[in-house]
Amino acid sequence: MGYYWTATPALPEDVAAALGLEVEFDDQARAEAWLTSAYAELAEAGVHEVSLYEAGRLVYGPMSLDA
Repeated sequence: MGYYWTATPALPEDVAAALGLEVEFDDQARAEAWLTSAYAELAEAGVHEVSLYEAGRLVYGPMSLDA
């Protein structure tokens, strides 16, 4: 299992999938690069915080997306 993000508040599965929240990344750098590119869309969808996990272990977060 790779790195993945979770959102707070949790989004409906179809919205999370459309935003790319169900993607797993091979390494932390790729996961962080994705967040950089998806940041605005996540915030627009109502996400206030994200957390990064690796194989079920919290790497860091929750991290605020609020400006």
